Amino acid sequence: MELLGRIAVVTGSSSGIGRAVALELARAGADVLIHARESWEAAEETARSVAALGRQATVVLADLARHGDQDALVEAAYQWRGEVDAWVNNAGADVLTGDGAGWGFEQKLEAVWQVDVTATMRLTRAIGERMKTRGHGAIINIGWDQATQGMAGDSGELFAASKGAIMAFSKSAALSLAPQVRVNCVAPGWVKTAWGEQASEAWQKRAVRESQLGRWGSPEDVARAARFLASPESSFLTGQVINVNGGFRPR
Repeated sequence: MELLGRIAVVTGSSSGIGRAVALELARAGADVLIHARESWEAAEETARSVAALGRQATVVLADLARHGDQDALVEAAYQWRGEVDAWVNNAGADVLTGDGAGWGFEQKLEAVWQVDVTATMRLTRAIGERMKTRGHGAIINIGWDQATQGMAGDSGELFAASKGAIMAFSKSAALSLAPQVRVNCVAPGWVKTAWGEQASEAWQKRAVRESQLGRWGSPEDVARAARFLASPESSFLTGQVINVNGGFRPR
């Protein structure tokens, strides 16, 4: 229970990696603010799961493509409990499943840049300044393990650019906010979220082949890394990008 009594916020926590992170932080003792863009029922289900672990939870809806909603989320978090100890910027635009999968490159780029990059930067800066004034805090951003080496295709270009930007920004934010606030980044590899569940046989084989451990990662694998970075156990880590990918194996 290394986070007992701490307050955490996880954006995009109604499903997938975000939900797993919220539950893992609750297992560590944190009370958790659950965020979603519009999936109230799914967010409430995550909140109920947090409560079942003996922790408190609240739900806030916000469209992180909008600056006003980003600012409102920050205010809602501090109105809830008066402080925030750990903030996880997990939310990202879904351009791989649902309606987003059918968008053109330009529309996908705009959505990903607004939510994945701009929102992460603005929220990190806003929360970071409050944490710095208070004297401590941990911020965790989400990158991508292949951003530094590239991957062919529209999705590779989109996510290499956006997640690479987040990874680089996190290192600079860590310098700006030190020593009071730690900023780190988790870079997942092939993690079986909604897209992975429906991916073709070729992608299934590629994901396994490119992991030295020979399997897909799970949202829980990423969540355990986030828990470590949010906890006092990682008190001497900041400005780091930690790959959670089973050991990438180049083709």
